[in-house]
Amino acid sequence: MGILNITPDSFSDGGKYNDLTNVLIQARLQVDSGADILDIGGQSTRPNAQQISLEEELDRVVPAIRAIRAQLDIPISVDTTRAQVAQSALEAGANMINDISAGTYDSNMFSLVAQWEIPIVLMHIRGNPQTMSQLTDYQDLEKEIKAFLLGRSHVALETGIKPENLILDPGIGFAKKSQQNIELIKEIQSFKTIGYPLLVGLSRKSFIGEILQQRDPLKREWGTAAACSAAIAYRADILRVHNVEAIFEVAKVADAIWREK
Repeated sequence: MGILNITPDSFSDGGKYNDLTNVLIQARLQVDSGADILDIGGQSTRPNAQQISLEEELDRVVPAIRAIRAQLDIPISVDTTRAQVAQSALEAGANMINDISAGTYDSNMFSLVAQWEIPIVLMHIRGNPQTMSQLTDYQDLEKEIKAFLLGRSHVALETGIKPENLILDPGIGFAKKSQQNIELIKEIQSFKTIGYPLLVGLSRKSFIGEILQQRDPLKREWGTAAACSAAIAYRADILRVHNVEAIFEVAKVADAIWREK
């Protein structure tokens, strides 16, 4: 899954794709580099990111999706927690929803997904981007995250979402400290017992920067590659990354070592 942030303030690529020309160039580059899905987001979810208005998110996301759909035949995911944005994105040509709140921020999200019969990614988070850094105390990290994801998947099914349309994400970097993120990567396989595919977003995250003592997210590619290899070894199904070209090759070799029979 290639990340395409239509934002001025995302931690890694904020401001790079604020016009449609650059959006299309990057989208085509990611597809040509091996992306299977493009994930389009208009609201930054980095720690302490401020919530933008509904209108601003729509203005960022919808024209980008419409432009990409007109030129590229690839599944498009919209990274949003708002059902109205999701609705407009789907009408513009998106195919799935990536909701960092697992449907907890907007009570209409699940019914919309059920109506459209599309996939949705349910991610674990505590609080919101402004508060999540203070909500990192867990009695049992794996057990509590698993309980949250299991609970949200049950609500999704009760709302009418088909089981084959559910994807889970343990939420690396969201309300987790660096060591907790490392522990979570080692426990990825345990989340497979819930019964759904697993998406993992490791790309350029701060825990990689802490390990490398590298403050610049753009200089964390080798660390991202190592983390993605580990995620594959521990049975992740989808990798959400910025640099598709590099991680495509990493994934291909890692698959050959750990995943192919």
